[in-house]
Amino acid sequence: MSGLRVVPAWRHGQERLYVCLADGRSVAWYDRDVSRVHLLGEDHEQDVLDALAPFLTGEFTVGPPPVPTPAELARLALHPDDDLAPNRPGEALRISLDRDPPPARRLRTDARHRALAAEQAVGEVLDALEGGGWRVLHSVPLPGGARIHHLLIGPGGLFCVSALAVRRQRVRIADPMVTVGRAAPVPLLRSLRSDAGRASFALTAEVRPVLALSGTGAADPDVAAPPRDVRVLRETDLPGLARLGGVLKPADVEALHALARDRHTWERV
Repeated sequence: MSGLRVVPAWRHGQERLYVCLADGRSVAWYDRDVSRVHLLGEDHEQDVLDALAPFLTGEFTVGPPPVPTPAELARLALHPDDDLAPNRPGEALRISLDRDPPPARRLRTDARHRALAAEQAVGEVLDALEGGGWRVLHSVPLPGGARIHHLLIGPGGLFCVSALAVRRQRVRIADPMVTVGRAAPVPLLRSLRSDAGRASFALTAEVRPVLALSGTGAADPDVAAPPRDVRVLRETDLPGLARLGGVLKPADVEALHALARDRHTWERV
């Protein structure tokens, strides 16, 4: 066989070297992390090894690819239009602003811009946890127009994370009311518990609510009494969730992520 090309690619944060035919089809790949060459067919083993020779280091094994897990099979069967995994932080707000942009000469900044900035900042922090075995979904739609800002799934369990823009404003919490600056209080904790409860029903697993305060200079909130079953964290404190563990095994994390990323999972809540 001639004309084999070695093409580097990244998958789930790990580098792979794909061996491809001239028409782009893959016949094998080299996984550096486990030092294994995965062959899609045994007929061309020597040709593949010759092509990979400049890249192989130390001892390595050669064999067929691993059998896909049930979670991987579910992901492969999912239609792209029903896959929520590609959603960016604040996806729903981005769409809203594109469809109905604020007037160009408006004196006050549209509140959607502040909310979007908060979801983007919180989403960026949560995305950084994926290297530790966590999975994140953003802007998960719920029936009736509600949505979960961020759904975090990992060794420490499942969390429904709601981003709240504060920007140096005082935050007062008197369960279930939350007051930001001089704005009128809103029953935000009640809504957050409801979203977490709906997620628990959809995934048949406990989902715990988290309120994330986002913005430059966000201070500790003024809490009349610790809210029942709701974590209130500053954006900078969110990485602390990664230290939680002992709840879900890696296979459980992947299975729940595969279920949660399917849009149809949320249609019955």
